[in-house]
Amino acid sequence: MQPIIIVRDLWFAYEKADYILKGVSFSITSGELIAIIGHNGSGKTTLVKHFNGLLKPTKGSVFINGIDTKQATVAELARNVGYVFQNPNHQIFADTVYEEVAFGPRNLGYDEERIHELVESSLQATGLDGTENTPPFALSMGARERLAIASIIAMDPKVLVFDEPTTGQDHKTCLEVMEIIRKCSREGKTIVLISHDMELVAEWVNRVIVMADGVILLDGSTREAFSKQEVLKSAKLKPPQVIQAAWKLGLQDIPLTVDELVTIISRDLP
Repeated sequence: MQPIIIVRDLWFAYEKADYILKGVSFSITSGELIAIIGHNGSGKTTLVKHFNGLLKPTKGSVFINGIDTKQATVAELARNVGYVFQNPNHQIFADTVYEEVAFGPRNLGYDEERIHELVESSLQATGLDGTENTPPFALSMGARERLAIASIIAMDPKVLVFDEPTTGQDHKTCLEVMEIIRKCSREGKTIVLISHDMELVAEWVNRVIVMADGVILLDGSTREAFSKQEVLKSAKLKPPQVIQAAWKLGLQDIPLTVDELVTIISRDLP
């Protein structure tokens, strides 16, 4: 299958500053659910901002659905890549929930009937149906996060980038957000997730790219990534507690959830 995202020897620096990205290369196949993880300053947010044209390569290239991002505008790339920012308050600006979600598809040139369909389906998908006339900032923080997601879903992009979508949320809201993301993945969207929450990454994601100091240290399955103690240490990442427990117990298999840990312990220990 043809990759929907191709990154080739990507280098990036702001004007005369030092390089933030240093020769990054990888590809993502359509429909993948992938996390990019790393400590603050590792380059992960700088990397994904190349997907929607917010940043352009200093050297190298990025292709999105066959489009060279250096030759495309942010508006052109918005048809292919939706970006949900870490803080929904930085993304929300309209007077009502309906107008917030309608803004994207309206700017893409859809007629009002199609816009209405997209708004209603996006609000239903995020559990916000019935709030159409509500001022966005009258919603709870968790609902605003879902509104930010709805506004991106309404544009029907092929790729969805989520930058720390569960930061500051309680457990219930985290689950609600991740269920929306999983539903988008099941519908064939390509999902790129940035997160500091290693438990979330271990439980929900299939593939992990580990970054540090602007380079990729590891690109592999989630289980492979969390089995590499030295790589995680180099990236200044603390693995989930279930994995730390498995290491202390000397287990050969790496569990990604509590249920998996219990199963492995029941099988392997006398």
